[in-house]
Amino acid sequence: MRLAILGGGGFRVPLVHRALLGDALRAGGAAISEIVLYDTDRSRLRAISAVLDRQRGEYRAAHGEPPVAVRAGTDLDEALRGCDMVFSAIRVGGMAGRVLDERVALDAGVLGQETVGAGGISYGLRTLPVAEYLARAIVGNAPDAWVVNFTNPAGLVTEAMSAVLGDRVIGICDSPLGLGRRAARAIGVDPSGARFDYAGLNHLGWLTGLWEGGRDRLPELLAADDALDSFEEGRLFGAEWVRAIGALPNEYLHYYYMARETYAAVAETVAGGGHTRGEQLVAQQGAFYRDAAARPDEAFTLWERARLEREQSYMADNRRAAGDGQRDEEDLDGGGYEEVALAVMRAVARDEPARLVLNTRNRGALADLDDDAVVEVPCMVDASGARPLAVGPLTGHRAGLVRAVKAVDRDVIEAVRSGSRTPALRAFATHPLVDSVATARDLLHGYLTAFPELEETLPHA
Repeated sequence: MRLAILGGGGFRVPLVHRALLGDALRAGGAAISEIVLYDTDRSRLRAISAVLDRQRGEYRAAHGEPPVAVRAGTDLDEALRGCDMVFSAIRVGGMAGRVLDERVALDAGVLGQETVGAGGISYGLRTLPVAEYLARAIVGNAPDAWVVNFTNPAGLVTEAMSAVLGDRVIGICDSPLGLGRRAARAIGVDPSGARFDYAGLNHLGWLTGLWEGGRDRLPELLAADDALDSFEEGRLFGAEWVRAIGALPNEYLHYYYMARETYAAVAETVAGGGHTRGEQLVAQQGAFYRDAAARPDEAFTLWERARLEREQSYMADNRRAAGDGQRDEEDLDGGGYEEVALAVMRAVARDEPARLVLNTRNRGALADLDDDAVVEVPCMVDASGARPLAVGPLTGHRAGLVRAVKAVDRDVIEAVRSGSRTPALRAFATHPLVDSVATARDLLHGYLTAFPELEETLPHA
């Protein structure tokens, strides 16, 4: 099977390549026989290709010729033609766009983050036209291909692409898997043998069950102070709050539950001459791409160093706002993003049924939302695709948050498809992290100024 990676010069592509090589060893053969890296930036493709060359050299020395061929190019149609699977991991506007997403929001007095709140709305407005163009290109060149989407905002982008691709697009995220694993380890449960119940939207969900041997161990975890204090989400939210809601929140819910404290931590960092998360990544990854171009023989070492720095600084302001320290060592090695992608590809390509938390059309899984709404819930995945499993109804504030943010998603989609700024304004104004219509107007104006291309996406008042 042939896999096309859209955004093939992206920083995390080596993780996927490494996972595919490892899977070939474990399974006695590769589910994917060829990877086609597609990117519009030749220099980024060269840098990532150099990292992959090192990985392939190590594999060759230990096991013989790698069973997965790799080629790279900048022609979209050529990259897609004949592909069985497409992995979408693009970033419209690059990291420089993320910096503006964050800065415009902070200047307006609200949180700036690439997928949550104002920054996520801006990112979605820029990304959806490209994502829908790619979906049409996939239909034209590889109509039977399955699409695994990791392009952020993942739930929003998956929903927009599903209008073209139907159920052949599946959105992935590593946050639910990481949360479930950390929660299981906290009470001595082997994550590989546990079953996780999870419900919500991408970056807006809750772990509602942790099953081992037919018994839900989550109540035991919520009752244990020491266990909660032993992993990131427990420390981020605190024992009192997770007991109050009876579930473990996804780490991104820290932006909602502790919005004031997180904004203060970010504002303090910036006021002290520090950098936003986007600015950190521009420096870290920019140095890697620049140095890898100059020293391709050292590309792998440079990449690994930058990857570790990236993981160590992940959600640093949130942890500081919660009084937390450094990330746990076991969370620095990867094993999330690429593992979910590999599990989906393996289930579809080999028809090996797997239960995974994914982003897919609701189809009755969450009673609070319509069937076409993309939700993040446990699914059964095999050669026929991902089928969402029914989960318990969301109650209280959880149902309200999910409905509110899904309404924002729908306004973003309407704005892009209609070219009207009215639903875009409504999206900013009704998001739970924006507290004023006047602020929403400032945000819309600020993003239109920061991103002139939005004038073409939203030409109508």
